[in-house]
This record gives sequence, structure tokens and C-alpha cells, in this order.
Amino acid sequence: MEEAGRDGKTLGIGSSGKVKIAEHTLTGHKVAIKILNRCKIKNLEMEEKVRREIKILRLFMHPHIIRLYEVVETPSDIYVVMEYVNSGELFDYIVEKGRLHEDEARNFFQQIISGVEYCHRNMVVHRDLKPENLLLDAKCNVKIADFGSSNIMRDGYFLKTSCGPNYAAPEVISGKMYAGPEIDVWSCGVILYALLCGTLPFDDENIPNLFKKIKGEMYTLPSHLSPGARDLIPRLLVADPMKHMTIPEIRVHLWFQAHLPCYLAVSPPDSTQQVKKTDEDILTEVIKMGFDREALVGSLRNRVQNEGTVAYYLLLDNRLRNSNSYLGAEFHKPAEGYNCNYPNEAAAATSPFAQHPTGYMDYQGTNTSQIERKWALGLQYRSHPREILTEVLKALQSLNVCWKKIGHYNMKCRWDPSHKEVPINNNGMQSSHYFGDESTIAHADITSTSPNVVKFELQIYKIREEKYLLDLQRVNGPQFLFLELCGSFLAQLRVH
Repeated sequence: MEEAGRDGKTLGIGSSGKVKIAEHTLTGHKVAIKILNRCKIKNLEMEEKVRREIKILRLFMHPHIIRLYEVVETPSDIYVVMEYVNSGELFDYIVEKGRLHEDEARNFFQQIISGVEYCHRNMVVHRDLKPENLLLDAKCNVKIADFGSSNIMRDGYFLKTSCGPNYAAPEVISGKMYAGPEIDVWSCGVILYALLCGTLPFDDENIPNLFKKIKGEMYTLPSHLSPGARDLIPRLLVADPMKHMTIPEIRVHLWFQAHLPCYLAVSPPDSTQQVKKTDEDILTEVIKMGFDREALVGSLRNRVQNEGTVAYYLLLDNRLRNSNSYLGAEFHKPAEGYNCNYPNEAAAATSPFAQHPTGYMDYQGTNTSQIERKWALGLQYRSHPREILTEVLKALQSLNVCWKKIGHYNMKCRWDPSHKEVPINNNGMQSSHYFGDESTIAHADITSTSPNVVKFELQIYKIREEKYLLDLQRVNGPQFLFLELCGSFLAQLRVH
């Protein structure tokens, strides 16, 4: 253990352990140590949650996401050494101050969106964004914390876990499947409302009533909000999953762009790119502590956590905190082309995001003139989602697949390769009844117990303006038969 003061001040106590403040012996900088008792987390069935959070935070290097420095394991406990953030939760800040001035609220929101965008670009969805999980440092900069409910987004897989109700999107509280980024954006919309209004948009002690309000978008916009805020909030809090706002769309919104610091106007470099660059001054300082230069550089580039790398990142983070951003103080001023007041259309046009918004899972790189394609999940379409669904249903019918609609653009499907023919429903292929809540095509023997039956879910979801993804996920049945069906399904869609 490299930290002194293991019996230091306790910052918090939870069901699985406690958090203490400590001081790093080599650098003298304070850290927070989360001490997790192995027996407690096992009894609470939290082992997977803890491992997932540690795995995710090990990879992240972002100024508005809590930093993990080291994990030390003993037979009885797990010590998670993290960044010390000393100004409490954003929740307490809002409770104390009430509604915030729009400039202050916007600054918090810009930082949150930057951190969430970084998560999504690294294929992580947080799933529990709320002011209680947003910490503030000494300079009132946001640090996104508590990744225990987060998950990795994988090609072809939807998520279904429900999180905190007040900040949860309609599809989450309904138990429907979702891709991931869209529910974080909804939560950001609730947080923005709380920042600007001092209250929650959806609140009720009766959970069924609360869910009814969320699904029905039942909230009011106070008269004190500016036109820009009154335009942005309803775009964030829209129940239709095909109309969900995306982070690239948030970035080009005029209200978001006002007073946008330069370091937040560009996407942060990926962790893999950041570790390739070492700071010579800090490297020299760590070497003076008795570490071998070659071994230290190798550990930094290979993301190895040891005494030398912990000291390096503690020194680096402390210096960057003092310069107000991870790119330096000169990048903290508003980006060129942004008005000091509410920006106009001409100012927005000069923004690098006005013409080339960076996708949350499509691109990487800090320069929009050097966009590199990184992720592409599912089939991508630019047609209207209803037109996409029409073609999807035609393809499913041609493959003798039966289905049941369970959401706006979400269906449970069943395919039995032993059936060669399928009767068309009474309304015909072009009937609008095809999009009814319980519309199905029924096989002659719907109760077949054949071991070759494949069940899967199909979903269409929006990733950015006029761009949609179509994805399938196997629920059960033979994997190879499912892959065969997917191949045939793709071929049918290409025909159409």
C-alpha cells in the first residue's frame, strides 16, 4: 500500500464498505480510498458490479470523470485508490443554492456532456446519471462518478436494466430494450432541468404516478427560462425513442455553444492516444524519486499500475487541475466563434461542430478535419423509421418469421425453420394494422416445441439527426441458426 493515513478521515460509509481520505507518501497529494469488504460485497451480490466499475475506470482518462489510480487487493478487502474530490455532490450544491444562473448551469451541463460523450465513444453507458453521482472539485468542476450500474455496449446487444426512477428514460421504466446512449442523454435532460429550475421535472411519491408523468412527458417549463433553454429541454425530454436528441445534436445547439471553453469544444483524446504522450517535466520528477526511466515509460504506455505510474498521474492531475483543464489554461477561454452572449446563427456556423459534429460512437480524434471512423453498430439507414419498419416487416414475412410489437419500434420475433409457409394476416401486407400494438403473423402451429426455434428481439433506434440503426438480438435458440437467419434477413433487406 502506497498511501499514508489509512486511519484518516472517513468521507462516507456505504453498505459494502467505507471511503477514507489518505495522503500519497511520495507526492504528498490527497487521494480517496474506497475500502470494500469482500464478504459484504459477496453477500450483497455486488461482486460483478464492483469488478465492472473498476474495469471501466481503469481505462478512463477524462477531466470530468473520476480518476482511478490503483487497486490493491488483500484476502479480506479491496482498496480502490481514487481521485480526491473535496466539494461534495452536485445534488447538495443544487439543494443549497436552488436554481442556478443559466451561465453556471450551462457550464456544469457542458462538462457533463463532455464526460458522457467520452463514455459513449469508449462504448460505455453510465445508466445512473444523477446529481448524486456528479461530484465537484475545489473549483466546482464536475466529476462523473459511480459507474457501478454502467455497462459495455456491444454490437448486437441491447440493455434492459432499470436504474433510478426520477432520472430514467421512458423505455427504461417500461422494461423495454435500449441501446444505451439515448438513456444517458435523457438523464442529462433531467439534470439540466434540475440545474435551471431547482426541482425535478418528474416527481411523485407514488411510483405508478411518477412513471405515468415520465411516459407522458408531463412537466412544466418555468417562465424564467431563456428561449434557448426552453427550446433545448423539450428536445432532451421526448418520450418517442426515434426523436431522442443525440450528443452531436446537443453540441450544435446554440444554447449549449454559448461560452463553450475551447477544451470542451473538441472531443478529448482517447486514452490509448493519451498514454503515448508523456510529460517530460513530471517524468523527470518521478525519476528523481528513484524510478528507472525506461521501466516507468514502459509501464505508462502499457497502462500498468504500480508505484511509479501512480506517482506520475497524481502529479500530472494536480498540475492540470491548477491549470483549469486537461489541455491547459489557454484552452479554458471560450472557443473562437462563440459569442460571450447568446450566440447567433453566424457565430454557430463558425463552430467546428456546426458542419462536422463528432458522433458519440462513430468517430474518434480531437480534430474534426481528421475524423477517423471507429464504430458502426447494426444496419444504418437514413429513411424515416416507419419506412424502415415497413421494409423490415416485409423481410420478416418473406422468411416466415412471426412477430409481436412490444414498443414503438421494438418487436419480439420467433422463427421456426421447420415451417415453410406462413399465412398472411387478414389485413394484408400494406395494411396500417401492421403497426398495431399486438400485430402478429401467426404460424399454423404457434406452440411448436421444436429445438430449432429461434427467438430474438428487433429494434430500430436513432443515433443522430435523420440516421437510424437496426439491430437484432438473439433471446434463445441455436446460435448458428440465428446467424443463418440474420444472413437471410440482410439479403432480403438488400433486395428491397
